Amino acid sequence: MKKTTKILSLVLTSILLAGVVTGCASTESTEAPAQNNENTAEAPAENTEAKGTIKIAASPTPHAEILEQAKPILAKQGYELDIVEFEDYVQPNLVVESGEFDANYVEHVPYLESFNEEQGTHLVNVGGIHYEPFGIYPGKESDLSAISDGAVIAVPNDTTNEARALLLLQDNGLIKLADGAGLTATVNDIVENPHKLEIQELEAAQVSRVKDEVAFVVLNGNYALEAGLSVGKDAVAYEKSDSEAAKTYVNVIVVKEGSENNEGVKALVDVLKSDDIVNYINDTYDGAVIPFK
Repeated sequence: MKKTTKILSLVLTSILLAGVVTGCASTESTEAPAQNNENTAEAPAENTEAKGTIKIAASPTPHAEILEQAKPILAKQGYELDIVEFEDYVQPNLVVESGEFDANYVEHVPYLESFNEEQGTHLVNVGGIHYEPFGIYPGKESDLSAISDGAVIAVPNDTTNEARALLLLQDNGLIKLADGAGLTATVNDIVENPHKLEIQELEAAQVSRVKDEVAFVVLNGNYALEAGLSVGKDAVAYEKSDSEAAKTYVNVIVVKEGSENNEGVKALVDVLKSDDIVNYINDTYDGAVIPFK
């Protein structure tokens, strides 16, 4: 009897040991797939990992509008585009110089060069995107050939845009500038003014706002758009899209010197030059904004 009991005990012990081993094996087999599933779930996250944020200062029209079209395209590449709008040209340059922003999209090359020289900043052009023909728009008067003596014409007061406005007035026979005045021309360079015109110099954003108070205004393309004006339909005279003047004033993406190889900014420039953005510009702005090739 004792022998039988001993044998039975050995059998039961064997069964229990087998169950423990089997239980351990089952636990290991169920844990392994869970670990594999976890690894599998992580793989897509690595493929869509965000590459960073591009913080850019922009004029509302058309710059910020164009950037909004680029935003979803950049998102697919892993970049978040943070667009902050400014109403002037000065602050967008200062925030890039300080490093607070990665880039700006507000200005043309002559203005950029003039700003660097006057302010001692270290800003560089990393890509031309579009240009905007300057135009003369009617205010109280609408016929340049019959302009009143002593009429007031409002123009931007910053160095390069004032020169551009004065050159356009000269091209239309209203004034004559001193030889060689060129892109640095000011009212002091006017040598002939047969109609005794008064040139009212205003901050660029203010020019369109006095349209009903003066005979004519000379506007940058973006401020004309903001005022609801079309260079093709409303301007009484404008720079032709194939003119050297228009191409000289191409609007560019600007960064601080040393940041030219920032991968996010390079991706932004590529997107802004893409067919999608070129088509958007051509379809939206009725010739007031022209893609730069």
